[in-house]
Amino acid sequence: MAVSSIPKYISEDIPKCVARALQEDLGSGDITAELIPASKQATGKVICRDSAVICGRPWVDEVFNQLDPNTSIDWHIEEGDWVAPNQPLFSISGRARVLLTGERCALNFLQTLSGTATTAREYAKLAENTDIQILDTRKTIPGLRLAQKYAVLVGGCFNHRIGLYDAFLIKENHIIACGGIAQAVAKARKIAPSKKVEVEVESLSELQQAVAAGADIVMLDNFSSDELQELENFDLGDSKIELSGNITEDSIALYLHSSINFISSGSLTKHIRAIDLSMRLAI
Repeated sequence: MAVSSIPKYISEDIPKCVARALQEDLGSGDITAELIPASKQATGKVICRDSAVICGRPWVDEVFNQLDPNTSIDWHIEEGDWVAPNQPLFSISGRARVLLTGERCALNFLQTLSGTATTAREYAKLAENTDIQILDTRKTIPGLRLAQKYAVLVGGCFNHRIGLYDAFLIKENHIIACGGIAQAVAKARKIAPSKKVEVEVESLSELQQAVAAGADIVMLDNFSSDELQELENFDLGDSKIELSGNITEDSIALYLHSSINFISSGSLTKHIRAIDLSMRLAI
């Protein structure tokens, strides 16, 4: 996925996201960087120590842009590239204080988003010969919702709803409070007719009710393999089927069923391993 294809609502969040991260780290100022003369110049190189999908270039660029727009970064890879261990990612030059102050914040973004994109790439490969889309969830790192959603796209998977505002996801307690699945779906249509309506169900009976109510998507929560086989006997109408519930990279192959349109997994954003990165400076 190219940097130019970042959705506008994500690109607009990057400066705010970076500013929060810098304030969190800098506080009243980097007292250790003051050991170095303010005019001292330096160059550096960031190397990836793992095999990984690299993601987060715009966040790295923004970190150093906010600290000092005269800092120069020369990227050696494209966003979304798969890199090998010990491969250089970018070279950087500018004031030594700036490079040292921005190092951890920039690498935090890069290691976390690359970890997310790498996990997403592994999931995407498992479903590449099917028509099933692998979706993320709202189980993201607080403050990094949009950044991780972007990393999932870079890795080759897809976004579910971004938050609580852009689609309905009617769960058990919503159904109880509304008096039933049909009532909940009908009310959702009145509140926001243009928004997708998804209903989470826990049985084949509830599946029938959700389809009859006209749900756009029905999420099957923790369905057994036997129950999934029963889908062949259902008229699903225009409803799409999403599968969710304790689905991991190790188990996902069991659920690549012809009646499934989507598989959602929180593991894309919460069961990630940060990529090992290293910055070395020459002053």
